Amino acid sequence: MNDGRRDADETLMQRAARGEQSAFAELYDRHAPTLLATATRMLGAREAQDVLHDVFLEAWCHVSDYSASRGSVRTWLLVRLRSRALDRLIGVERARTDSLDVVNEAHTLAISSNLQHSAVDRIAVRTALERLGPEVREALELSYFAGLTMREIAERAGVPLGTVKSRIARGLAALSSLLNLQKEPRNDS
Repeated sequence: MNDGRRDADETLMQRAARGEQSAFAELYDRHAPTLLATATRMLGAREAQDVLHDVFLEAWCHVSDYSASRGSVRTWLLVRLRSRALDRLIGVERARTDSLDVVNEAHTLAISSNLQHSAVDRIAVRTALERLGPEVREALELSYFAGLTMREIAERAGVPLGTVKSRIARGLAALSSLLNLQKEPRNDS
């Protein structure tokens, strides 16, 4: 950024810090297109608009925190944008992971309640486990028979946590099918 534009931005920030909304509006006009393009690349169009709004609202509330000695106004805004965008990305990933955990727990409960009925069921499970691929079988065995968490299994197997979660999900679905655990509708008429 050329020095003239940087000086103008700093002057606008000083005016905005004194409460001049028109100065902040001019900063918005100068920097919003760049910030929106960056946010769109990171998040997609829908989320980018929300993040842009949040960043400028936050910047307005903290305009007096800006210090020219630490960087340009553009950089100050981009750092805030990047932080908010990453927060959203992490939140989306956490929600996806949490929903997978809920699905796995539901499968686990369904299988566990049915497995506790008899030794015959345990034999059927062992037989069904033998029909699974070795990586999926190992993940299930470490989880259910050794009592390891998914994170511990990932560390032991040297694979990412997501890989373990998907192996367990695939294994539970396969066991469900192999053991014919789908509930059949009751005829209570």
